[in-house]
Amino acid sequence: MTKAIQVHQTGGPEVLSWDDIEVGEPGPGQVRLRQTAIGLNFIDVYHRTGLYPQPAPFIPGVEGAGVVEAVGPGVDWLRTGDRVAYSGPIGAYAEERLIDADRLVSLPDEVSDEQAAAMLLQGMTAHMLLRRVYPVQAGDTILVHAAAGGVGLIMCQWAAALGAMVIGTVSTDAKAEIAQAHGCAHPIVTSRQDFVAEVDRITGGAKLPVVYDSVGRDTFMGSLDCLAPRGMMVSFGNASGPVDPISPLLLAQKGSLFLTRPTLFHYVATRAELDTAANELFEMVATGKIRVEVKQRFPLKDAAEAHRALEARQTTGSSVLTV
Repeated sequence: MTKAIQVHQTGGPEVLSWDDIEVGEPGPGQVRLRQTAIGLNFIDVYHRTGLYPQPAPFIPGVEGAGVVEAVGPGVDWLRTGDRVAYSGPIGAYAEERLIDADRLVSLPDEVSDEQAAAMLLQGMTAHMLLRRVYPVQAGDTILVHAAAGGVGLIMCQWAAALGAMVIGTVSTDAKAEIAQAHGCAHPIVTSRQDFVAEVDRITGGAKLPVVYDSVGRDTFMGSLDCLAPRGMMVSFGNASGPVDPISPLLLAQKGSLFLTRPTLFHYVATRAELDTAANELFEMVATGKIRVEVKQRFPLKDAAEAHRALEARQTTGSSVLTV
């Protein structure tokens, strides 16, 4: 028997239950993974609350790192003892788990287990947003909401390395300092500054080609007002709640805008896409262009405490659950 966090019914952090589970042996194409670190992400909250429904009971979490304990039939590129990490599928909040080998990536020596668990989902999300959804170029000015969060800090560093100027929203002066230290040229403290007005001031009224918005309901309409004609609104999260329905006509009225709601799993659907995203991320970390700092650590059994901190926006950078 091993231990895992399970959700038997959706709700608040209190529904996260510390249970005994049976893992079993890996089947064809699978490995059994002994996890050493598990990523904490807002999608875990969406699963727990039922915003993204899952059949109960389920084990939340979509990101982790660890050591291969056993290899199933047909897996010829991994061996017992290999260090690996993954982003998806759900089921990460466990001491051990079974997972399809084709969703794993091998970890280079330069990347620790905690770094991998803290950054793989967030880092590949940043890769998707900056390199594929809207390919950022040198000279672009972009807006990144929640710039001091896990995805936000990676995006600020990556975009700055590409030669873009990053405007970022944060909730406090302390988070503004963190974002600025990670490549955000113009942090906006939303508790005392209007981000739409600040974007207009910073750009001299030219506005932006793209806005990356993980906050959702509270920022969505303002984000549209930050875009130049034919700009792209990238909505990729709901930290403040899901966005209310809008008419497509609104996009025309605000400048023939583009709107997309990307999901990482559609951008790493093939083995080649997964390898490309992970390897480009690892290269950015290995060369020092992106620093991944684990700011918070919670024991796996205290996942409820971790969720409370995440939802209260008390975290900065990356957080992991330790096993």
